[in-house]
Amino acid sequence: MVQAYMLIQTEVGRAEVVAKQVAGLPGVLSSEYVTGPYDVVVRVGAASDDELTGSIVPSIQQIAGITRTLTCPIADAG
Repeated sequence: MVQAYMLIQTEVGRAEVVAKQVAGLPGVLSSEYVTGPYDVVVRVGAASDDELTGSIVPSIQQIAGITRTLTCPIADAG
């Protein structure tokens, strides 16, 4: 399994709503809204890199209120 953290910036006041919407998507293992330079931290998992980058990440990026994402693959998710 390939896993990654996604760091998400949202429009002002949208972090909690975005975190809840992301939590319901396929491939999302956890979704939390946080304080700091990013508003939401999501852990995602997929069977392959192609599924992660071709399906899961784009489905998250399409949620209304997200302004920027940074995907950080986990080096050893074994």
